[in-house]
Order: sequence, then structure tokens, then C-alpha cells
Amino acid sequence: MATATTYGARAHARAQEGTRTEAMPVVPAANWPVPPCAAGHLVWAETVAGGNYTHRVLARGTELRLTDLRGDACAHVLLFVADRPWERLNVADTVKVQWNAYLGEGRLLLSDQGRVLASVIADTSGRHDALCGTSTLVRNTERYGDGAPQSSSPAGRELFKLAAAKNGLGPRDLPPSLSFFQGVEVRDDGTLDFTGSAGPAGSVTLRAEQDVTVLIANVPHPADPRPEYVSTPLEVLAWRAAPTGPGDALWDATPEGRRAFLNTAEFLAARGLV
Repeated sequence: MATATTYGARAHARAQEGTRTEAMPVVPAANWPVPPCAAGHLVWAETVAGGNYTHRVLARGTELRLTDLRGDACAHVLLFVADRPWERLNVADTVKVQWNAYLGEGRLLLSDQGRVLASVIADTSGRHDALCGTSTLVRNTERYGDGAPQSSSPAGRELFKLAAAKNGLGPRDLPPSLSFFQGVEVRDDGTLDFTGSAGPAGSVTLRAEQDVTVLIANVPHPADPRPEYVSTPLEVLAWRAAPTGPGDALWDATPEGRRAFLNTAEFLAARGLV
């Protein structure tokens, strides 16, 4: 189809309507095959290509499932309170408060205000990282020859900058991130051992405990020793659900977690949000 004229370009563009590619958002999300756990209430359905990013604002109680489709995705994740982004994911407190450096089912993702941003309610992968953060422009340029967003080997932080800008945030707003689907373990001598992926189809499900802005960059883990840039598609699904409340086993799983949930509930109640 000729695109040399405005009419031709318009006709060509309109002819793409309904086209599906391997990596793309689906709008409306209800057009995506609904997993049983979603009960028909999908609000986000997207496949993120390797070396790409996505972002979304999710309401409190929304459940977000990330799936490593082929075994070489690595979902680097940042969370911000949606209407007050100065409260954001604090990886150090997430690790310190829970006395555990390893993510998995039952862990809470905390802000520096001692409140819960999201909880991990399911995990079939077990290969995650709260220690290394994401890749940088300098690091990727050294390893792969380039780290710019438009290159064939974009760095996670550079993609986070793009996602942040689309939510009114800048580079100074970007703290260290968490990584899902590529694991790291600490050896007895304090050095890090890259454990890699658990294989295709691993998933992790987060529950938003406040209204949150989610930024995701799907890029290789910075500790991945392979010389080539390897990053495969990541599936992102979210659906309406309910936040964790008193009486839920997760609420009372640990004294530290209970206090974080109480801090969150008190703050939301003072704002008239619960």
C-alpha cells in the first residue's frame, strides 16, 4: 500500500487495526484470555518484549501477575504511591524490616514510611533479586557496546527514565529496583552467585496494598554472565481484587509485617480511603 501521500499513509495506518503481534498491550484487556484467578476482571494485559518497558497505575487491591514466558525474561520493578510519588519502593527497608534478602510468596514490598506498597501472594519461580538493581548505560555500553533505549541492548535504568517521564517523574525519582525471574544468592564470603532462571512459565503475583504506579523494565539482569544480550518476552496481567485485610494469614504472618499493614491501614483511614 502506497504511503507517499497523506491519504495513503492514513489508509495504511487504519489497515493495521486489529493486528496482533507477539509483544504488545491488548486494549481492552478483556479481549485477553482470562485466567481463572482473574474472575473476568482484567484491567491490564500486555506482553513486553525483551529490551522494552511498560507502566501502569493500579488501584488498591489489584493483583498483578508477571510471567516469564520463555525462561529468559527479567522483570525489574519499581513502585510509587500513585498520588504521592515521594513515597516509593525502598528495597533496603524491604530486606531489612523482614530480616530476609530473598523475595518470594509472603514477602511484602515496603516504602521508606514503613507501609506496604504491595505483597507477594504467589510465586512459582523462586528466582528473584533484591540486591543488584538494574543495568545502567555505562555498564551496558561496556558489556554490549551500547545501552541507549533505542539500541539493541537498552539498559534498565534508561528504560525506567522513559517510563518515569510518562508519569511525571524524573531520573532523581528512581530508586534501586527489584528483579523477578533471575536469581542471585549471597555466598558465605559475601560475594554474589548468579543463579539465573527457573525456566519457562514461572510467574509471580503481586497485590497492590495502595494505589500504585508500576514501572517495569524487561532487560537482562546486571549479574547475568552471558556475553550476549539475552531477554525474552514477559507477560503482564492485572485484575481487580481486594487488598489484604485483618484476618488474612499474610497480615499476621510476622510481627514486622503486621506493623507495616497497620501503618498502611492507619494512613489510609486518616485520608478517608478505607
